[in-house]
Order: sequence, then structure tokens, then C-alpha cells
Amino acid sequence: MKKSLPYIAILVAMLIWGTTPIATKFVLLSLHPLTLVTLRFLIAVILMLCVGLLSRSLQKLQLQHLPLFLLGGFVNPFLYYILEAYGLRISASPTVSEVLLSTSPLFAPIFAFLLLREKVTVNNIIGILISTAGVILMILAGNSNFSMGSPWGIPLLFAAVMCAVLYTIVIRKAPAQYNALTVVFYVQLFSLLFFIPVWFIVDMPELSQMHFTWQPLLTVFYLAAFASVIAFVLFCFAVRRIGVTRANAFNNIRPVFTALIMLCFFSETLPWQKWLAIAIVILGLFICQYQKK
Repeated sequence: MKKSLPYIAILVAMLIWGTTPIATKFVLLSLHPLTLVTLRFLIAVILMLCVGLLSRSLQKLQLQHLPLFLLGGFVNPFLYYILEAYGLRISASPTVSEVLLSTSPLFAPIFAFLLLREKVTVNNIIGILISTAGVILMILAGNSNFSMGSPWGIPLLFAAVMCAVLYTIVIRKAPAQYNALTVVFYVQLFSLLFFIPVWFIVDMPELSQMHFTWQPLLTVFYLAAFASVIAFVLFCFAVRRIGVTRANAFNNIRPVFTALIMLCFFSETLPWQKWLAIAIVILGLFICQYQKK
């Protein structure tokens, strides 16, 4: 059971993150992207502070570790979520957006080896390639609901992927003395140092054009509590136990969750090619995680 916990944690995190493109698309009808992400992580930091103080699980940050956490806050959430929010805003389908965001497993082994000297096995590479082939099949299977939208969405989402990979390197390098809640709290707290000044410059003059009704605000709270707190803490817990390469491989299952949610709740059709793609993605994940005794 102890060995299974990181995999259960990361699957729950990916399921939650599979809902975020859909929720983000909805909120962006009322709020600007920068306002959405700033409000989301402000709420998340307040929630983690309350939980950490009540449970006495929030640890004090040592000064020598400050640069590492500042770097983490800059690349993800700050850069990642700005790029993701604007990319989602001009792309057409949440599923296609999630497919593009799920390509981080292709780059994770390179970064993990160069920066962490993390061992990358043949099974890891084969599994990632098979799983990525399933993701590509999801894109190529023709369906009007999966249109790519504006071509500018692709480079924005691709840049977000690079930030996501660098973030996993940061949390992997975070000293073992810090628990997962502490790591995520300080990374997101420092991200507000970048979010808030940019928000004042970019979005505050246009505040009157946004619609702060209860439905988008409730969705922002969901994104903060579940996607920014629970999912981030679970992902951090998993990365620190199974490594950057194997943890990032699970990003390929995010578009599967997104597609199934769109199928069940939003009547987005899934042709047989996409069901085949789902099977290929899952097969690749099993191969990637396989280790000889």
C-alpha cells in the first residue's frame, strides 16, 4: 500500500487537472486570464495557510532555500498559468488544449537527466513514446469538436509545457526536510510576488469590464481549492517519491480524463479512434512505470 500511495495521489491529481481546462474556459467568459490566475492562487495560498496553521504542518523556510522556491514560483504557477490561460482563451477545444499541455513527458527525461542525473530506463522511454503516440492520435482523429482554434494558442501552450517540466525539477530538488504542503505553499506564495504587480498593470484598469457573478467566482474557488491546493500537494508528494520522469508520464492521461468528462457531461463525441488512443495512452503508462525486481 505504501508503494501504491504515490500512484494513487498522482492519478487523483491528474483527474482534478483534467477538469481545469473546462472550468477555466467557463471562467474566462467572465474574467480576464490574469485576473483568474491571480485570484485563484491568492485564494489557494490563504487556504493552505489556514490548513497549515491549524494542523501545525507548515514549516519555516530557511533562507538558503529561498532562491529555489522563488524560481519555482516564477516558472509555475506564474509563467505557466499565464501562458495556459491565454492559450486556452484563444484555442477552440479544452481537449486539444489538454493534449498540448500533456506533452511534458517527452521533455521530462531530458531535463531530469541533465539537471538531476536521474536514471532514465529503456522502459521509461518506450512507455513515454507509446503514450505520446496515443496523445497524437487524439489530435489527428478528425472531429469538429476538436478544432485547433487560433494558431497562436499552440506556442503559448507549448511554452507552458516547458515551465511545467522546470517546476517538477524544482520540487524534486526541494530539500527532503520540507513536507509537500510546505513546498507548494511557499512556491505559490512567492508566485504572488509576480502575479499581483502584473495584475495591477494589465487587468486592474479593465476591472469594470469583468463580471464578478457567483457562478464564475464559485468556479474560481473550485480551481483554487482542488486544482491549486489538493492536486499540487498530491503531485508534489508523488514527484518526490517516484521521480520526475515517471511522474511526468502521467500527464499523458490528463487529456483522457478531459475527454471522458466532456463525453459524460458536455456531450462531446468520442469516435473509435479516440477510444483507441485512450487505450494506447494507458498502455504506455504501464510500460513506463514497469520496473524489474
